[in-house]
Amino acid sequence: MPMMPGKTALLELLKQEGVRMIFGNPGTTELPLMDALAAEHQLRYILALQEAPAMSMADGFAQASGQCAVVNLHAAPGLGNAMGMLYDAQKAGSPILVTAGQHEQRFNFTEPLLWADLPTVARPFVKWSEEVRRLQDLPRAIHRAIKTALAPPMGPVFLSLPGDILTASANLELGTPSRVALGIRGDTGAIARAASIIGRARSPVIVAGDAVPQGDALAELVALAEAIGAPVYDEGMASRAMFPSSHPLYRGALVRLPAAIRGMLMQHDLLVSIGADLFTLSLPGEVESMPDGMPVVHLDTDPWELAKNYPEQVSILGEPKVTLPELTQAVQAARSIAEAEVAAKRLQHVRAEGVASLQKLHSMADAVADRHPVHPLALMQTIGRLLPADAVVIDETVSSGTGLRRFLKSDDSRSFFGLRGGGIGWGLPAAIGVKLALPDRPVVALIGDGSAMYTIQGLWTAARENLRMVFVIINNYSYRVLKQRTNAMKGLAAQADNYVAMDLDKPRVDFVSVARGLGLTAHKASRLSDLSDLLAQALVTDGPTLIDVEVDRSWKPV
Repeated sequence: MPMMPGKTALLELLKQEGVRMIFGNPGTTELPLMDALAAEHQLRYILALQEAPAMSMADGFAQASGQCAVVNLHAAPGLGNAMGMLYDAQKAGSPILVTAGQHEQRFNFTEPLLWADLPTVARPFVKWSEEVRRLQDLPRAIHRAIKTALAPPMGPVFLSLPGDILTASANLELGTPSRVALGIRGDTGAIARAASIIGRARSPVIVAGDAVPQGDALAELVALAEAIGAPVYDEGMASRAMFPSSHPLYRGALVRLPAAIRGMLMQHDLLVSIGADLFTLSLPGEVESMPDGMPVVHLDTDPWELAKNYPEQVSILGEPKVTLPELTQAVQAARSIAEAEVAAKRLQHVRAEGVASLQKLHSMADAVADRHPVHPLALMQTIGRLLPADAVVIDETVSSGTGLRRFLKSDDSRSFFGLRGGGIGWGLPAAIGVKLALPDRPVVALIGDGSAMYTIQGLWTAARENLRMVFVIINNYSYRVLKQRTNAMKGLAAQADNYVAMDLDKPRVDFVSVARGLGLTAHKASRLSDLSDLLAQALVTDGPTLIDVEVDRSWKPV
């Protein structure tokens, strides 16, 4: 066993695990790591100016690459800065090794500056949380952490790394990486029961979730949807492209309100959930999302999500990639000739409905295309028309993104990434991580103005890395979604038409100047024609570009 310092062993272990980038913002407790990196040529340190954007960069990289990302944070305040974005990563099931530098253990009983019980702080938002207390345990800790992050259901893990672990030396056996096989096949009996129920349904509907793109199972879900003639919705907070947006069976994302979900489900006699949560809501309602007696068939990689909130006729633990083909085949084998004919006719009808609904959406966007300031629906349509087929879109439009997924040509599992957890500020830095993972694809981030200001310093990293990518700021000078939901309360604010602390117009943020100050090319677009020209130019310009688009500020229901 070779003698080596912990800081060198850490880097060797990460390289063993296939890590090539570390995202972070260093501080005093990370100095041993930074010292080791001075002599390291295979690992690339991606510097962020604060821990929140570092966390989301790692999140975006993990989702887009399918690999375990690594982010290094600075003691208790650094972990605290990252917690909101760590919450988003947990909800998205992103495989991330989160590390934080800790004081030397001989010093910690005195509770020094920046010290806290870091594993306890991180534990609610990760799959596993621990502190390495012996250098000899470092190899086991790193291999266990990354194995756990990548095992289904995937998610972040946390390790606290005391300074003495990294500065000490010992004879170490580094071991080798291990992986949990991902091809979990659903129970044969459960598949047969599900097939029987699906085959008899007169009007099934599918809701798709994260497990589909995480397992690259879009084609397998298309095959099931076509076999049973069912429309397909994304779960309410979609982090990825769950279904090809150009397919006529696709209907976009569920609205996160109980009455809307219930109204949609009441048009059907069977809900088939493929990796979707049932249901993530924004607000409580007067009615349950699930109609009484609604039969549910649910396939997921996470047993916690199965029958979590509602009873299910069949709950199947399995990976969509390997289980969906068996389920589709079982449905086709189980149904009668008459049932197969009904399904074929239903497929034609549902396809036609999809084409008609998309045409209607385009007509609505065309009707507001000449508005000034720019209407958000027309903006989404224009972006969808302009982007090349291989473009990757990161969506944190929050209240302005109506129609976006249906307008986009996002047909593969890495073509779209959205805010899964709801903690705003994720999208701008996550787009940087996505671009680092997919350097050969055009990357465009659509970010609300309020969201952008949570992690605006992330732009500096995009400039530092000279990333060819585009940030489009959807600017309504307000927290529009808060106004909408406060108004829906029908309380004092609605009566007085006074929405406190929800406007960002006194003063207005000059995003062009901010972006230029952080090293980007930046422009302001007042009309759709301006955006079209600027976006086309930005897609072929070296380095990052920001385009600030002023959109219609109206928000009240008409």
